[in-house]
Amino acid sequence: MSAKVFSIANQKGGVGKTTTAVNLSAGLARRKLKTLLVDMDQQANATSALGYDKKPGASLYKALLGEEKAADKIVKTSRDNLWIIPSEMDLSAVEVELSNQENYLLRLNECLKPVKESGEFDAIVIDAPPSLGILSMNSLAASDYLIIALQCEYLAMEGLGQILGVVDQLKEAGVSENLSLGGVVLTMFDPRTNLSKQVEREVRGFLGNAVFKTMIPRTVRLAEAPSFGKTIFEYARWNDGASAYDKLAKEVSKKFGL
Repeated sequence: MSAKVFSIANQKGGVGKTTTAVNLSAGLARRKLKTLLVDMDQQANATSALGYDKKPGASLYKALLGEEKAADKIVKTSRDNLWIIPSEMDLSAVEVELSNQENYLLRLNECLKPVKESGEFDAIVIDAPPSLGILSMNSLAASDYLIIALQCEYLAMEGLGQILGVVDQLKEAGVSENLSLGGVVLTMFDPRTNLSKQVEREVRGFLGNAVFKTMIPRTVRLAEAPSFGKTIFEYARWNDGASAYDKLAKEVSKKFGL
């Protein structure tokens, strides 16, 4: 059975996108789901968050150009049921090279297809770059579902409409007919502030059941964990952030039949 592919995306940086990609992947793996995390962000934050250095040649750079196989880039992590395809700085050059190639928005889809259909994974989670460039478009085009990490702060709604518009454009252009909105996960939620509550009300009013019930709280431990190369489950197992990502993984696995 083919793996289900999720892109964790938001064109705005600093919203908990990579934190969600890493800890949702770890949460799914903890539920005994074989999970592959694909780091498509040139900054390689998801790679370092799992304790890996940026190594030349480790990313999907050459695979996207058709010179290597994506399967050869998969690295087994020290965690049960969790694998990663790392990123590194070379990935930033691929946007220029891809723009001159045929079907340049479908290159990630093409190179991940054998991995997706191999039956080796239950879920593939892509950490998309914080932009709407070629790598982000490739991430979306390779995915079955888009999960938007949305920070509970002012102007959050502004970017939401933009990325939803991109999904519609990709579908209308026939680039990604299977892509749908998997859901919105509210991050950095602080129940003590009226602003967080207001953003929650507005987003739920706008998207209804497309917003996950689980919200990710603002905690120092979530911000600290990547600097130690650890998931929140390894760094602070009993922290509210760990509990939230555990619940989110359960909600995602149930919603998408993983």
